[in-house]
Amino acid sequence: MLKKLNIQNYAIIDEIEINFSPQLNIITGETGAGKSILMGALSLILGERADTSVLLRTDKKCFIEGIFSIETKKEVRQFLEENELDADDELVLRREIAATGKSRAFINDTPATLQQLKQLASLLVDLHQQFDSLELGDSDFQREVVDALANNQESVQSYQTLYRKYLQGKKELTELKEKKASFNKELDYHQFLFDEMNEVNLQEDELEHLDNELKLLSNSEGIKTTLEKVYFDLNESDRPVVQLLKQLVNQLNFYSSFHPDLQTVIDRLQSSQIELQDIANEISHINHSVHFDEKRIEFINERMAAGYKLLKKHGVRTTAELLKIQTDLEQKLQAVLHIDDAIISKEKEVNILLQQAEEIAEKISIARNKEARPLEQKVNELLIQVGMPNAKIKTALKSGALNEFGKDSIEFLFDANKSNRFESIRKVASGGELSRLMLCIKSLVAQSIDLPTMIFDEIDTGISGEAAKQVGIIMKSLSSNRQIICITHQPQIAGKANAHFFVYKEIKNDAVKTNIRLLGQDERITTIAKMLSGEKPTAAALENAREIMMN
Repeated sequence: MLKKLNIQNYAIIDEIEINFSPQLNIITGETGAGKSILMGALSLILGERADTSVLLRTDKKCFIEGIFSIETKKEVRQFLEENELDADDELVLRREIAATGKSRAFINDTPATLQQLKQLASLLVDLHQQFDSLELGDSDFQREVVDALANNQESVQSYQTLYRKYLQGKKELTELKEKKASFNKELDYHQFLFDEMNEVNLQEDELEHLDNELKLLSNSEGIKTTLEKVYFDLNESDRPVVQLLKQLVNQLNFYSSFHPDLQTVIDRLQSSQIELQDIANEISHINHSVHFDEKRIEFINERMAAGYKLLKKHGVRTTAELLKIQTDLEQKLQAVLHIDDAIISKEKEVNILLQQAEEIAEKISIARNKEARPLEQKVNELLIQVGMPNAKIKTALKSGALNEFGKDSIEFLFDANKSNRFESIRKVASGGELSRLMLCIKSLVAQSIDLPTMIFDEIDTGISGEAAKQVGIIMKSLSSNRQIICITHQPQIAGKANAHFFVYKEIKNDAVKTNIRLLGQDERITTIAKMLSGEKPTAAALENAREIMMN
């Protein structure tokens, strides 16, 4: 509920603070006193846009703050947690509008977007103005009313979960079928490409290895000649290097005892001799392994020609890239084989989801149809109460294809004059009729679900006497379980208040300002008497006011 509203520097409001009752709060005042200004200020913390024209003084910012009690509001707490906002028993919504026009919104002192403010406010306040009654003609609202009275909330949530899964499954099935059609269209081409690559049957890094081997074979004669010459110079020439090193070692050995460093030199020469002998043997081994093989060269050239043809065709440069393409082609061909199984499996899944959704939709539809007649009866009885004895409402339910909310289309039809010609509410009901009709419906809905704080802004326009009294009785009944804030001109409604606030204009510092105060018992009697008979109430009006308040 809204505990407190602070407004500073807004329109002709300098600064006011309103502490609301948790039950029925009535706001009255002369026409033009500023009651609608209060609603305008309140709408700012409910997420409406603002501009600098609302500033009373342009040298200071406009400040509007609402403090709400949310102890029992699970949806509000869930919203705060999902948006990583502080969640205490009290919630503070605040708007600040600078002279520059820059507007800032806060939720519990944390900066917030207008969208966040609007979403959160919808869980806290149901602001019902005369022109808001157009919502009554909205099919979504009409469905929500029937479902609230039929206690369909959990069933609808279960249904929607299944229905979304069904739609997702149906979408996936369509994609599989489209994929199959695409596969079938390209199947022959993919098969041709795969067979072509499979016939060549390249191995990992084969083209790179063959290229290296071809270079070796193509230069085999020059390699053998060079290897033979090196081996000859090392081991078999007139003065072979290996033998020469051996001789040098022998010559130095004779003098090794005469100089301490000679042995080190001898050891290094011996090591070099052994290394060169090992190199000569390795050269001989390599030489014997190198052969000019014309057939092998011919085979490699053919193999590489086939491989390079594939490289050029597929626009790649390595064997690894070609093999990757071959693997991808194989997977596409395998997918064609498996996609029929996937389609059959998905069709079964979709059919099961559809059947389950249809079963729940049928239960929801039965509950809606069961509630339709009692809804009509209760609303029509309340319409008589609020001064519309000739008006009747009728609930039209039609079954059709499954949609997000079941299989029913729901429309409220209205007959204002016992003509027995029921037409869509949005076409035939006047503003005043819509207002009272909305009040009747919300009073019924409030018995089934936990509505937020309900604010009624002059929805009693066009009624008086007994009808106004009955509207007040309905509001009083509503306020037993939730907070109601109502702006009214009707004394019969004002008399039902738990807290009666009076809006008035005053001259302050040579300027007209709007102010508000909570009336005491005697002030209430006088105010209601003035609403009955004018600025100077008669004794009869005062007595009548006391009677209205007592009743």
